[in-house]
Amino acid sequence: MAILLHIHRFRATPTDRRNCKTPGQRTPVDTDRFQQNQLRGSFNTHAATGPYNAHYDRPALLQLLGHVEGLSVLDAGCGPGLYAQELTARGARVLGVDASPEMIRLASKRNGGGAEFRVHDLESPLDWAENKSFDRIVMALVLHHLQNPRSVLREFHHVLRDDGRLLLSTVHPVADWRRLGGSYFADERVQETWSLGLEAEFRRAPLTAVIADFTAAGFAIEALVEPQPAPSMEAEYPKHAERLSAEPGFIAFSLIKHPSSQG
Repeated sequence: MAILLHIHRFRATPTDRRNCKTPGQRTPVDTDRFQQNQLRGSFNTHAATGPYNAHYDRPALLQLLGHVEGLSVLDAGCGPGLYAQELTARGARVLGVDASPEMIRLASKRNGGGAEFRVHDLESPLDWAENKSFDRIVMALVLHHLQNPRSVLREFHHVLRDDGRLLLSTVHPVADWRRLGGSYFADERVQETWSLGLEAEFRRAPLTAVIADFTAAGFAIEALVEPQPAPSMEAEYPKHAERLSAEPGFIAFSLIKHPSSQG
């Protein structure tokens, strides 16, 4: 999963290879490690300035996150550290985790000593973190790549303070349906080859299924945002801005602990 966490921040090309599977099935990605590190470097460059990252997801999720000065924030699936950089600049104490050692290296380089980073696969327990130790958890465009989202969300529930917030973004279910076709209500895993040559595996599922995962993990929705392009996108990427002003690409949530799950 280290290879796949951030790939959905790119748009697929018309020639992409697609393969759908039932939930729980997993096909290993067999790609040369050096090539993957090179591609991660390309992603690092793209994510810093690309339309779907710099001008769409990042501004929307950071606005939803709000004031963070003095707060302890877990950046879950931190990638090359772009969100951590923004959060530390706003006064947060940030711990970033990612399954990819290369991403952690890039994040550490980008942030200097401003944030702490460690290699951790989100599918593994957060047994190194104390219960109720984070004020905020941020997970940008990772949810749809998780094999067991409910177990990951439950781990977040344990380490989040009772008055904390989990902020996450993911691909809008309508966007997957429009692009892949078939039934909107399909709940399945999809494999694709993306535009930079990276193999991506992710889950397509209706909004009902996504929200059911939140509820099962003890969370309630405080806010739901269907982002609009930032004004900067219209200046730099007018075609993307026109498209995303008319149809959704991503969706973001602010989740709180359900009162019945606290204790």
